[in-house]
Amino acid sequence: MSVYLELLWSFFQIGLFSIGGGYAAMPLIQAQVVDQHGWLTLSEFADIITISQMTPGPVAINSATFVGMRILGLPGAIVATLGCILPSCIIVTALAYFYFKYRNVSVVQGILGGLRPAVVALIASAGLTILMLAVFGGASTGVLDFPLDRIDWIAVVLFGAALVLLRTTKLDPMIIMGGAGVIGMVAYPLMERLAQ
Repeated sequence: MSVYLELLWSFFQIGLFSIGGGYAAMPLIQAQVVDQHGWLTLSEFADIITISQMTPGPVAINSATFVGMRILGLPGAIVATLGCILPSCIIVTALAYFYFKYRNVSVVQGILGGLRPAVVALIASAGLTILMLAVFGGASTGVLDFPLDRIDWIAVVLFGAALVLLRTTKLDPMIIMGGAGVIGMVAYPLMERLAQ
């Protein structure tokens, strides 16, 4: 029973402190699931984030569902998802009441303006961690270490091509993600065969 409570409490904290949405929650999810509890490896975490991006719904809730399912099956998925959404339900209900009552107060506008840079920093941190994992095969350790002998050139090319396509065309991001997945499915086994 204690694992269920740990799962509920971990995702309750993630839901409580992930201000700014799913992308801002990624470092918090990593801290709880990978670093603190060791429920997933960093590679499994990156896979779950990828799957969460491809399925409908918010990243944090999808991640909670996948992590809970991975650890404790269907009951774990329900507990983790409930833990993730419960703080939002409570906070949004309270904030909606106070926002409509005090929305023209300058202090409220100042608080909202101050939260924006923190959210950008959380998203940048999560993006850098996933980029380091994809390109160099390891996560950022806080030190700018770029082992050139471990660069995954397929990931670099896919990242560059996806970035160019996203910035220069009006293609749906899901098509680009799906195409990158198909190319990776073909390219990685081919490179392994060529390396032998």
